[in-house]
Amino acid sequence: MSETRRRIRDAVARDPGIHFNAIVRDLALARGQVQHHLRRLRESGSVVRHERFGRTHYYPPAYDERERDAIAALRRETAAAVVAALCSRGSTAPGDLVATLEVPRSTLEHHLERLEACDLIERRRLPGNRVELVPVDHEAAVGLLEAIETDPRAAGVDRFERLVDSLLEFGDGSGR
Repeated sequence: MSETRRRIRDAVARDPGIHFNAIVRDLALARGQVQHHLRRLRESGSVVRHERFGRTHYYPPAYDERERDAIAALRRETAAAVVAALCSRGSTAPGDLVATLEVPRSTLEHHLERLEACDLIERRRLPGNRVELVPVDHEAAVGLLEAIETDPRAAGVDRFERLVDSLLEFGDGSGR
């Protein structure tokens, strides 16, 4: 295996769910060079390409499809914060997360839908038309959170979405 291919494989192993552009940038390699070596790594089974939520992520082969889906969701700062909060609390109401994370309800709902689709959280209906959120598998969620590093650019996208949501909510005539 060439040194370049080894560096790419190691980058994927260090940062499961890494995106193509992050590999190019982090390793200071040409795009075509990374494309070539990723193709070879995929052909040899050393790296897995996985598309989820409109983005392509690269993983070591040890991660199964469920874990890859979960990591794709957790690479977003807000989603990771939701899961971390639920893991520390055990359960909570969506309104409490809105206040704790200081995110608009629409932003929270967007991430909750993805986290539910990945079986990271579930909504439980309570008497009185109330809802509580709980982690599906606490230990697995904590392990996945520890396996990833939140990408600063993804954090920027999350913060931009929250800003737009808050501006839209402000402009809804509520007087806020």
